[in-house]
Amino acid sequence: MFISRRSFFRLAAGAGSILAAPRAFNRLGMMSALAQGPDYKALVCIFLFGGNDGGNMIVPLESQPYSRYSAVRGPSSLGLAANTLRAVGATSGAYGFHPSLAPFQTLYQQKRLAVVANVGTLVAPVTKSQYRQNLVPVPSGLFSHSDQQAQFQSAVLQGPSSSGWGGRVADEIQAMNASQAIPPAVSLAGNSLFTRGVTTQPASISGASALGLSGSDGGIRDASYQQILKFETGFSMVSAANKVVGDAMAVGNVIQSALQGPAPFTVTFPNSGLGSQLNQVARLIAARTALGMSRQIFFCSQGGYDSHAGQLPTHVGLFGQLAAAMSAFDTATQELGAGSQVTTFLESDFGRTFQPNSNIGTDHAWTSHFVATGGAVKGGEVYGEFPSYVLGGDDDVTDRGVFIPRYALDQYGATLASWFGVGSGALDLVFPNLRNFSVRSLGFIA
Repeated sequence: MFISRRSFFRLAAGAGSILAAPRAFNRLGMMSALAQGPDYKALVCIFLFGGNDGGNMIVPLESQPYSRYSAVRGPSSLGLAANTLRAVGATSGAYGFHPSLAPFQTLYQQKRLAVVANVGTLVAPVTKSQYRQNLVPVPSGLFSHSDQQAQFQSAVLQGPSSSGWGGRVADEIQAMNASQAIPPAVSLAGNSLFTRGVTTQPASISGASALGLSGSDGGIRDASYQQILKFETGFSMVSAANKVVGDAMAVGNVIQSALQGPAPFTVTFPNSGLGSQLNQVARLIAARTALGMSRQIFFCSQGGYDSHAGQLPTHVGLFGQLAAAMSAFDTATQELGAGSQVTTFLESDFGRTFQPNSNIGTDHAWTSHFVATGGAVKGGEVYGEFPSYVLGGDDDVTDRGVFIPRYALDQYGATLASWFGVGSGALDLVFPNLRNFSVRSLGFIA
């Protein structure tokens, strides 16, 4: 069989649905005796692409802040009526989740969900005056989708980065895993910067398609192709490409084995893109012992949050899918005996302007609110202070409700990474701006 040079490299770049680090991997069946240890932990990032409006995800219900909220967003625009919100209490007062986030209310009341408020990309603490006078460095491309998506995934806020903060966490914890059958970081949303490390590379699963090469028969055809891959051509680039393809096939076989068969849990995941991704994550967690994994990092995503127009009906669908998928996943982790060992958290490009635009939507802004779920989360609480919700106030840099974050991405991520097992010294390598903040942990996880 003749394969052109161009076709071969295209094949090498997309072998199966898996991209993995060039290393030796064993088949799943050869590792069934390995144990993952009693301290298994997993981090699951769900990235909301487009920039989620946290201001309508959770709303303060105390008299003064809700009055400010209602005065700006109003009942005829983006305002949510207080009696439609899913009310919860916190040390700092009363709040309400968006009506479509009823499962969040349940998880919050079960103390399995915490709100982390007013988080964004910050190089260092900055005031409105310092921002306007350019006295303190701020993230580059601050309101750009591509820049902020890359920065939230990498924690590198000025200039490009070839690694993500999840990947650098994977670098630090790789030695904790008893096996290298699959990389410690796996993306269920295609190639992602978040999972790419400096010394480790992720596995990447695109959608729900079968893994491995098209036409694989698991027998003679596969064996013949392996012989082709092992043939010494004398060309270093071809040999390297051969190794990438071979390793990708091996990882694909391992993950395919882990995902086959009936689900090891009874909960039904919603029929949505995010539901499918989290279903696959749960199956991989179920195989943690057979895979010899003590630490795993997963990346999932949901798109559609760039809500410049018609935000209210858009949020109804998106938030409903998000909450249903996260709730099912939390139930699955409990059924798998890993309910306190898996922490799921949200990220997004940025928040949205508090003042609506003329299309009953919102525009690009800065700070937003996130949630974290799982048994290790110190749930049933809101961590952090909300913005003032005063247009033109001390924390509004544009007079349209572009509020300065009170807490940095680095603090948010370091809180998660520290629970995961990354040492204090290594946190500064993973999060290069963390040293600029006196508080290194936001305290929302045990």
